[in-house]
Amino acid sequence: MHYFTNVPPKGAKLSWLSSKWVIYFQSFILVLWAFSPMAHSINEKNLLQENTLTLSSAIKRTVKDNPSLKVFKFRQSALEGQLQSQGLRPSYEVGFEMENFAGTDDIGVLNSTEFTLSLSSIIEMGDKREARIGVVKSRSSQLTAMRKIEALNLLSEVTRRYIDILAAQERLSLAQEATLLAENTLAEVEKRSKAGVAPEAEIKRALAAVGNARLVTSSEQQQFDYSKVALAMMWKETTPSFTQVEGDLYQFSADIELTTLLAKVKQNPEILIYATEERLREAQLRLARTESSADIKWSVGIKQIQDVNDTALTAGFSMPLFASKRNTGAILSAQAARDEIIVKREVTMLALHNQLYRAYANRKQAIFIAKNLKESIIPTLTEALDETQIAYQRGRYSYLDYLTARQELLFARRAMIESASAALRYGTEIEQLIAEPLPASQYDLTSPINNEF
Repeated sequence: MHYFTNVPPKGAKLSWLSSKWVIYFQSFILVLWAFSPMAHSINEKNLLQENTLTLSSAIKRTVKDNPSLKVFKFRQSALEGQLQSQGLRPSYEVGFEMENFAGTDDIGVLNSTEFTLSLSSIIEMGDKREARIGVVKSRSSQLTAMRKIEALNLLSEVTRRYIDILAAQERLSLAQEATLLAENTLAEVEKRSKAGVAPEAEIKRALAAVGNARLVTSSEQQQFDYSKVALAMMWKETTPSFTQVEGDLYQFSADIELTTLLAKVKQNPEILIYATEERLREAQLRLARTESSADIKWSVGIKQIQDVNDTALTAGFSMPLFASKRNTGAILSAQAARDEIIVKREVTMLALHNQLYRAYANRKQAIFIAKNLKESIIPTLTEALDETQIAYQRGRYSYLDYLTARQELLFARRAMIESASAALRYGTEIEQLIAEPLPASQYDLTSPINNEF
């Protein structure tokens, strides 16, 4: 009789132990992998990719959820209602009139009464109905232009806030590097103090520098968090669902000649809206001129005469006198309102040209500063800091020399961040003025919202 137990067969003991330890070893490897830095770095990288926001996504969310553009749908519905009302022809009126229903002597009460039942309306002269419809249609075109302006302004604001986050990211990274550099400096000072070649005061100054660097880091972290909330609020999100944004702060679009940009300003919706407003004023002027043509009021009816117990047909018409002369003031007012648009357009064009020139010049200067800092000044200061650190370690330079070299590098890097972010913001302003993106720009202001225009 054979009994089945958990003990392996005699010849298979070694292989059973081997397989058992293989399973243990594999489990151990999996546990090590789960807690290894590489596994964490991969998980963190995937998490960052999931929580990284792009400018295109920010624009799509804003267009979808920001209420600024939604109000135009209701305004358009209101205009459609006005168009329906203004397109109606004059209504018909039913009238009833009773004459001689009471009097003295033979007239008595209801003895000589005459009853008249009438139907009346108005014949509009001078194409008033078409003129009213034209005014409403012109307002609809004006509303479309206003929507473009609002969309462009909203799009530019999203881009500016996005750039603010990019700059805040760079400043936070710089502050963290400055803190690490201050901590390394403190370690170096403590080493020299233990060797008896540095006074105790240098340690205190280095400790204070570390504290100040940490304060700056905390401040930059708070500014970074605020910038994220400011952007998320564009689509009504109070708690940002992203941790960082994607983009290169030092990528600038190619330059365009100022004369070309000035020509493109004519396509700005703020200029185009004057064309729609001029058409609206023309339509209002046509409507005012139609009022010079007097309308004819007509009526037909049936009269019942009690004295002879008979009925008769009635008809009549009426029209106001001197309608053309009385309407002269309204026409002059409409003409003045139309002519004013031409002057206002010229004033706006001059203001936009001035704004464009300022943005163009400031952007060019900001790019020049950022590139020089990045390509020339910062590499030189980095080498100077390395050499100063070596000289300080050998006792050739003082702590003040070392601190000065470090601060000069940090100031230059911060200036580079500020210049780069300013260049991008000025670029956004130019794109808003010309209503199209600059060539090879990472901040395309129009393409994500073409359907919204």
